[in-house]
Amino acid sequence: MRTRVIVAASLFVALLLSIIFAWSTRDAMSHLGFLKGQQATVVDLTPWQTAQSLAALAVTAEEEQFAHEAERLADHEVDQAFTTALQRADTPLHPKTGSAIKLAKRVDDLQSAIKADQQHIQDLSKAGVVATADNPDSDLDIAKAQLGLDSDELADAQQDLARAEGDQRVEINQELAAHRALMAKVNAQAAQRSQADIATVHVYGSVARRIKAYFDQLSRLTLLEQARQQAQADARKLTGEHDAVEGKAVAAGGSDSSSRLAALKSRSARSQLLSIYDDRIQTEQQLASVYSKWAAQVEVQHRIVLHLLLVSGALIALVLLLLLLADSLLNHLLERPGLDWRRLQTLKSIFKVGIQLAGLLVILLMVFGVPSQTPAIIGLATAGLTVVLQDFIVAFFGWFVLMGKNGLSVGDWVEINGTGGEVAEIGLFRTALFETGNWTDNGHPTGRRVTFTNSFAIRGQYFNFSTSGQWLWDEITLSIPSSEDTYLMVEAIRFAVLQETEAEAKLAEEEWKRATRESLGKFSAVPAVDLRPSAGGIDVVVRYVTKAKDRFELRNRIYQRLLHVMNKAPRAELESKP
Repeated sequence: MRTRVIVAASLFVALLLSIIFAWSTRDAMSHLGFLKGQQATVVDLTPWQTAQSLAALAVTAEEEQFAHEAERLADHEVDQAFTTALQRADTPLHPKTGSAIKLAKRVDDLQSAIKADQQHIQDLSKAGVVATADNPDSDLDIAKAQLGLDSDELADAQQDLARAEGDQRVEINQELAAHRALMAKVNAQAAQRSQADIATVHVYGSVARRIKAYFDQLSRLTLLEQARQQAQADARKLTGEHDAVEGKAVAAGGSDSSSRLAALKSRSARSQLLSIYDDRIQTEQQLASVYSKWAAQVEVQHRIVLHLLLVSGALIALVLLLLLLADSLLNHLLERPGLDWRRLQTLKSIFKVGIQLAGLLVILLMVFGVPSQTPAIIGLATAGLTVVLQDFIVAFFGWFVLMGKNGLSVGDWVEINGTGGEVAEIGLFRTALFETGNWTDNGHPTGRRVTFTNSFAIRGQYFNFSTSGQWLWDEITLSIPSSEDTYLMVEAIRFAVLQETEAEAKLAEEEWKRATRESLGKFSAVPAVDLRPSAGGIDVVVRYVTKAKDRFELRNRIYQRLLHVMNKAPRAELESKP
């Protein structure tokens, strides 16, 4: 009792802790990771990540179309985001200050120096300047070395300038290449996608599938609404960036032509950037619209599944109502006074169990559907029924064994599992005996009817004493007073029993010899007489062989002969020996 209380308390504590921790983490699945706006890239890839993740949730042909449209718009938005990032990196809208001006001037000087080095190399090459023994280091080699040095210094200066300005063009280009490679892979997979595998509402044939589809649709609606809100938020953010760029004034430039050219280029870049922002804003709005239409399509499917669930509930209620009506009709039909009440209760139990099993089977098929693996289900059901009904199956085949040559017949004297009696009935599954008690008893019926399943014919053992070859040893005990003629009396008793059982003993020995020549052939069926001292004299125990069906008749003959011997002088009995 104490152990059960401890186990119950431990389970209750575990349940309570699970509920508490589940409640504390209830918002773990309220948002997907790609919808939280967290990114580890220079360019925001959230629109594409959202569309790609939601596309995997589409289950109908209509949802597939919206998923493809969302992927297309998201890919266009990400491409424009890369263009915007590169445009802003190439033409910054704010002037350089501090060390960036010096680094930019150094980059320009190095670029000019490199152009001069390249021109000098071309001039020397045209002039045919080569290295000689007197002048191993020619001017051409020196010019090439100078070009390499200026190129290395230019690369270093450009990196310094990029760090000073916060330039991320290298990272942007790397991310753009990775995104284009991913898009090529996705497009290849989409081209190989089989439209025949697209699921529709018609596959929701069972209640379990409909319930699962119902909650899956609720999850998709939540995610689509989050994606729509994220697209609208991105559109508002891009609108703010557009207004910020548009509100920044660009200097008109100086009086010289170079200043005016730089100002014109800056205005052109600004206009291009604003145009890209306008396109991105429109794309985000279209993406939000696609998510809204997608959610509306899911709501249509949601209503269909809800309708199917209500229909299933009505059918299950109808089946339960029919079960109640069938039970009432069964009670009415079986209420007949002429039927025995035991059989009536048995019939009621059988029919009620059958009706309940049939109703349960119908409800299970409605809830879980018809199994698709029919051969496997049939095999498992057959194996299960074989295990459950193995006793009935063995009993049925045992009937054929009992009806064979060495079996039983009605009226035979048999012993089954230690119970002896006369066979009263042999059925397909059971055998009934009219019990007579053990063979050492007087053989009177006990008044009990014993029933066995026929499986003992295959699994156990039985003895039929009514067929040939079935012998048993019977025993008679006599008490005689102790006197001078005791041994003479015992010899007379042995002689009398020997004469009465001589025929049975010879027949038994012959049958034993035919059965086997090595073991049973060595046994003798000659009666045996044993003496046992007792308080009133001497007990004489006589054992002899007899057939079961002749047992009582032979015993009565022996009793009559022994009474004659005990009333007559034993010497006269022995003198009658031939």
